[in-house]
Amino acid sequence: MRVTGLRTERVMLPLASAVGSAIHTFDKVGCVLTFIETDGGVVGEGFVFSLNGARLAVLEYMIASLAQHVVGRDIDDSEDIWAAMWSDVNFFGQQGITIYGISAIDMALWDARGKQSGKSIARLLGRRRETIAAYASGGLFLSRTREQLEKEARMFVDKGFKAMKVRVGGPDLKQDIARVRLVRETIGPDIGLMIDANQGLTRDNAIRLGRALADLDLTWFEEPVAASDREGAAAVAAALDVPIAAGETEYARNGFRQIIEAKAAEVLMPDLMRVGGVSEFAKIAHYAEIANLPISPHLFPEQSLQLVGAFSNAIVFEHVDWFSPLYEDAIEINNGMAVIPDRPGFGFPFSEKAITRYRISN
Repeated sequence: MRVTGLRTERVMLPLASAVGSAIHTFDKVGCVLTFIETDGGVVGEGFVFSLNGARLAVLEYMIASLAQHVVGRDIDDSEDIWAAMWSDVNFFGQQGITIYGISAIDMALWDARGKQSGKSIARLLGRRRETIAAYASGGLFLSRTREQLEKEARMFVDKGFKAMKVRVGGPDLKQDIARVRLVRETIGPDIGLMIDANQGLTRDNAIRLGRALADLDLTWFEEPVAASDREGAAAVAAALDVPIAAGETEYARNGFRQIIEAKAAEVLMPDLMRVGGVSEFAKIAHYAEIANLPISPHLFPEQSLQLVGAFSNAIVFEHVDWFSPLYEDAIEINNGMAVIPDRPGFGFPFSEKAITRYRISN
C-alpha cells in the first residue's frame, strides 16, 4: 500500500484551567494533526503540539517540507523513510522542530500500517500486556493553591488512581516541601506520589528538597534540574535514594544514550514528539532495557498506550486529558489501570466533529 498524499490540520484545544509549572504557563494547546493518505483508502493519523499554540505554522511547514520522503512510498518502508527524513534535517540540526516533523509523519505511518493489517501498534511491535498502571498527571500544578491541591488530590483518589504527580520547583523551597507534604497527608501512604520540578531547581536545592521529603516514599523525582545539565542530574541522582526521572526534553537515541552514560536518570521518559515517533521510541525502549532501566512515556496518552503495551520495561502510564476532546473514544481506566485497546493502529481515531469544532482558520 502506497502513500498518495500528506495533509495537515491545525486545531486549538482549551484546557479546563490554566497550568502553571516552574517554566511554563498555558491555558490551551495547539496541535498540528497529520494525515497520511494511501491508495488503499487507509488514512494514518499523528500529531504534534505546542503550548498556547506557539509557532504552529512553523510546525506545520516542517511537516509539509518532509512530504517528499513519504509520498509515493510503501507504508511498510517506515524505517527507510525515517532514515531519509533524519538525513534531510541534518543541516538544520537533529533536535527541536526538525524532529517534530519526523515524529508526526512516523506516527501517522505506523497508524496506517496498523489499520492496513487490522492490528494495534502494540501487536505490530509485539504485545506485552493488556493493562498498565496509570498515574494522574493533569493537576496538582505549581499554580494551584493549597485548597486546590487538596481538592484535586482527593478527586484523583475518588477516580480510582493509585498514583499521582505534584509539581514543585517554585522560588521558595519551604513552600515546595509544604505542598508535597500536604498532598501526601491528603492521599495517605498507599497511593504512589511523584514530584516534578520541570527543570526549575539548582542541583543543590534539588538535593535539599529530595532529602527533606525522604520520608514520604516518593516514586520518583522528575526533572530536578535543567535538561541540559546532565552532570547536575547525575549529582542529584547520586545524592538521593529516590529515583530520578528524566528524558521528556531529549531528542532521539543520542540524547538518551548521553543520559544513560552520565547516570543522570533511573527512569527514562521518552516523548513521542521529541524522540522521532514510534520508530525511534522502540529503539530507545530497547536500549533502556539493555541498560536495565524502566521507561514511562511522556504525554501523548492515546498513542503512548500502545507503546507501554509492547515493552517489558514500561512501568507506568501518564494520564492527562488535554487531548481527549480530539478522539472518537476515551481512555478506559479501571481501578487505577489503563486498558490498552486492541484496535487497529493507535486505536484512537480523530473525531471529524472535533476537528471542525477546534479547527484554526487560516
